[in-house]
Amino acid sequence: MAHVSPYHAPGFFEEALAKGKHRDIVGGRWEETGIIQMEMLEQYGLRPDHRFLDIGAGSLRLGCRLVPFLNPGNYWATDVSGDLMRRGYDLELVEKDRLPVAQLIEDANFAFPGVTPDIDIALAFAVFTHLPMNHLRQGLMSVRRSFPRLQQFMFTVFLAPDVETAMGPVRQPDGVVTHPTRTPYHTVAEDVRHFAQAAGFDVEIKDNRLPRGQILCIAKSA
Repeated sequence: MAHVSPYHAPGFFEEALAKGKHRDIVGGRWEETGIIQMEMLEQYGLRPDHRFLDIGAGSLRLGCRLVPFLNPGNYWATDVSGDLMRRGYDLELVEKDRLPVAQLIEDANFAFPGVTPDIDIALAFAVFTHLPMNHLRQGLMSVRRSFPRLQQFMFTVFLAPDVETAMGPVRQPDGVVTHPTRTPYHTVAEDVRHFAQAAGFDVEIKDNRLPRGQILCIAKSA
């Protein structure tokens, strides 16, 4: 039986965690990607007083850098696997007193149960690259509805250059081959703009490439 992504296959997380692969299953490049994420957030205005939501936080590759930067209690995280986040909390996070473990929330469908509505900035890094396009629509809608004071929603996608090319596989500049109907997924810029507008956002699609050729999108309330 096919799954929308490997992360949704039964037993995926249990097997990987049993083998000690909490870093590997979030894409590898642990140090490199964490540094890039942190630099990106500071470049676009992240401050210690912001309340931050890390969607698809995995094993806290970013969280273990953000928690010491943000004011205590200002980091929130969601992921399809609560066990994966807690493994990152146990093994990677140094300043545990700055993050209540209750703020690591298992969430498979962008419902954000228990997350404070006072989030200022949200990030979904390498989340929609592993999900069909309709999940991008759902994620944008849910973020817009759930966090009324949100200043920025930053997320990454793989892009195909045009609609015709998007019908088949696309080799990204970093060498990754993306697909329209299986992971890793790509979309087109026009669809990103359409979904963002439908959710009540204006979106800026950046030109610079992130790890594996991902593109950063920054959505702000229209």
